[in-house]
Amino acid sequence: MAAKIGDTVRFLNDVGGGVVVRIKDNMAYVADEDGFETPMLLRECVVVAHHSEAVKPVEAVIKPTPKQETPTKAKDPEPIEEPIEEIEGGDSLNVVVAFEAHDLKRLSNSGFDAYLVNDSNYYLYFTFSTRSDNGECWTARYAGVVEPNFQLLLTELEVSDLPNIDRMAVQFIAFKRDKGFALKAPVAYETRIDSTKFARLHCFHENIYFEQPVIAYEIVKDDVPQRGAVILTPTETESPEQTRKHNEKAKAKPVKRHVFSARAQKNNEPVVVDLHANELLDTTAGMSNADILNYQIDKFREVMDENLRYGGRRIIFIHGKGEGILRQALLKELNYRYKGCRVQDASFRKYGYGATQVTISSKS
Repeated sequence: MAAKIGDTVRFLNDVGGGVVVRIKDNMAYVADEDGFETPMLLRECVVVAHHSEAVKPVEAVIKPTPKQETPTKAKDPEPIEEPIEEIEGGDSLNVVVAFEAHDLKRLSNSGFDAYLVNDSNYYLYFTFSTRSDNGECWTARYAGVVEPNFQLLLTELEVSDLPNIDRMAVQFIAFKRDKGFALKAPVAYETRIDSTKFARLHCFHENIYFEQPVIAYEIVKDDVPQRGAVILTPTETESPEQTRKHNEKAKAKPVKRHVFSARAQKNNEPVVVDLHANELLDTTAGMSNADILNYQIDKFREVMDENLRYGGRRIIFIHGKGEGILRQALLKELNYRYKGCRVQDASFRKYGYGATQVTISSKS
C-alpha cells in the first residue's frame, strides 16, 4: 500500500526514514526527527506505521465498590487572560529607550540593561537595532510586540559591547487589539550613542519610569516624534558623510549579488550562489536550525529548477565547511531529485573550501 501523509516510513534503498509531510508528483517528502525534509520516490518508501495506528495509552479502569463514589480529579482552572486596562490620556504615544547600570558606583566595570518604555494604550510592533561606525550593516537585538503601558527589557550589555555600539535605531508601528483606534504614523528613529557617557555618573539622570538614574532617549513624546525620530527611507537615516563613505566602499569593493536567474551567463561564466544563512536572510531570529536548513535547500532547488533547461551550465554553490550538514543535504538532493547532473568540488582557489560545482546535464 502506498504511503500517505502522516504515515511513518523507512527508505527501501537508503538509510533513514521519518514521517511523510507532503506528497507531490510521485515524490514523498519525509521529515526526520530534526524537521529536515528528504524527497523520496513513493515506491521507495516502506510504510512502518499508518497515521491511524498511533499507539494510544491504556487507562486503568477502577470499578467503584458499593456505596463508594468514584473519585474525581479536580481540574486546574484555565488561565483567564486579563483585559488590557487603558489609562486616561494614554492614547498619546510616549516611547523611551533607556540604559540602566547594574552598579552605578562602579560604572567602569558595570553591565547595562536596555529597556523600551511604552507609555501608551497602544501595542507597539517594533525592532531595536545597533551598529558600529565601522560596520556596514545593522544588528537586530530585539524584534517583537510590547504591550500597552509596559516596560520591556531589550538586551543586556557588557562593558566590552559598548565600543561596537555607535548608533541605535528603533522602528515601530502602533495598534490596538479587538477594538477601534486612531491610526498612528509608523516611526523610524536613529541616533548616535556616545559610549563614553556610560562611564560618567553625571550623564545618568532621574527619570519618571525608573527608580535610579538612567541614560534615556525620548523617541516620541505626546505623539510628537523627537529629534532623530521621523518617517523616512533607510538611506535617509545616514548622514551625507556616512553615505559618501559607503559609496566609496561600494566602488572599491563591489557587492556580490545572488544570481537566481536562468539567463545565459557571459563568457560561459558559472552561476555563483552563496547559501550561507547570513547571505540569504536579513535575520534568523525565531528560526531553528532545521528552519534555516530547509530555507537553504529551497533556495538550492529554486536555482536548479531555473537552470535545468540549460545543458552544460555550471553552478557554484558555496555552502562552507562547518559540519558538512548542508553539503550532505545538497548531495542527497542531487542524487534523488537532479540525477544526471555532474557534481564535483569547486576550485578552492576561486571559491575557497566548502563549495560544490554542479554541471547541468544536456538531457535535463
